Amino acid sequence: MQAQKVSLWRHPNFLKLWIGQSVSLFGDQITLLAVPLVAVVTLHVPAAQLGFLGATETAPILVLGLMAGVWVDRLPRRLLLIGADLGRAVLLLLIPLAAWLGLLHMLILYIVAFGVGTLSVFFGVAYQAFLPTLLPREQLIEGNSKLEISRSGSQVAGPAIAGFLMQFVTPPFAILLDAGSFLWSALCVSLIRAQEPGPPPRREQRHLWAEMMIGLRFVFGNPILRAIAGCTGTANLFGSVITTILVLYLVRDLGATAGLLGIISASSNLGFLFGATLARRTATRFGLGRTLVGAPILASIGALLIPLARGPLMLAVPLLIGAQFLGSLGGTIYSINQLTLRQTITPERLQGRMSASMRFIVIGAMPIGALLGGMLGQTIGLWPTLVVGAAGRLLPVLWVWFSPIRHTADQWLAKESAQLPV
Repeated sequence: MQAQKVSLWRHPNFLKLWIGQSVSLFGDQITLLAVPLVAVVTLHVPAAQLGFLGATETAPILVLGLMAGVWVDRLPRRLLLIGADLGRAVLLLLIPLAAWLGLLHMLILYIVAFGVGTLSVFFGVAYQAFLPTLLPREQLIEGNSKLEISRSGSQVAGPAIAGFLMQFVTPPFAILLDAGSFLWSALCVSLIRAQEPGPPPRREQRHLWAEMMIGLRFVFGNPILRAIAGCTGTANLFGSVITTILVLYLVRDLGATAGLLGIISASSNLGFLFGATLARRTATRFGLGRTLVGAPILASIGALLIPLARGPLMLAVPLLIGAQFLGSLGGTIYSINQLTLRQTITPERLQGRMSASMRFIVIGAMPIGALLGGMLGQTIGLWPTLVVGAAGRLLPVLWVWFSPIRHTADQWLAKESAQLPV
């Protein structure tokens, strides 16, 4: 860890991580739009299969999430990041290759989704545990904010460019750019030179299951982490109900084209950029506890606007932009601050297992929400499913409202992690 505080723009290791992720995140926006379009437009799948596709990519967190945390705490995190990037690049190349050979089928999409999801589990856990190695704790919120600004920028510009690109290149071949972005990320991470904490001595390494349980006990035993897990997991559950069928609703019910989908996403996702910019200022001005309560309320208001987007596109589009703007604004402010709080109050030796346990809970809710959204969309209809998802998005705030976060988050942030119970 850096002993002397320097500007992050002059921090060589952080810059390499930031540049690699900025390009990779932009590539992800192409795949996020292209894969559902391949399923809907090219393969003409029903809502239930679309839900199963979304669940396939996020399901590995339920199977491998806790195990990933143990290995992240045992193995060099930089090498895990590089391996995950290279593996995802290879898997994504299967889609355009299958399309070129005339073999594109839903089975190919399922295989790629599961493989990419599996590698993303290891990447996500290692990534969140790696950042505290690069930066001192007092710069974590700034580092998380800068990385989130890159994510937000990709979500603003990426969908519009992706939608425009897919007017000229079919969705399967547009995915080539995302594969290239993973290769670029692997190169940037390989250039990072940072001293990572060594693995625990073999005599301190317990059985895999026992070490997995240490992470879960730490999360559930800490009232701050427990509330964050409940809030984020509930938001992801009902958020996935909405996102699973939203593209299908816009294309089939409202008649949106790929280009219009890109414009809607780019315009509405300006909230991510504003949220990443305001995250640090909001916590400083209002306090971390109040921020972690107020931001989910703002995101819930945005979700409630989504079912109101009915009728002519001219009326629906402004509502969708407003809904996504408020949702992404509140969600990003919450996400950056809760992540920084988690990283700060967790001992270094538990960073991987804490991150994996949190991701197991909060991302593990997504395949359940995806399956639920797909089944509801096919049984009760697309618009009623959006109503169910929007109503459910009111629940996450209850976790933080009835927790110590409102009154004690700032004090917990000031504590030394060595004082926290394991």
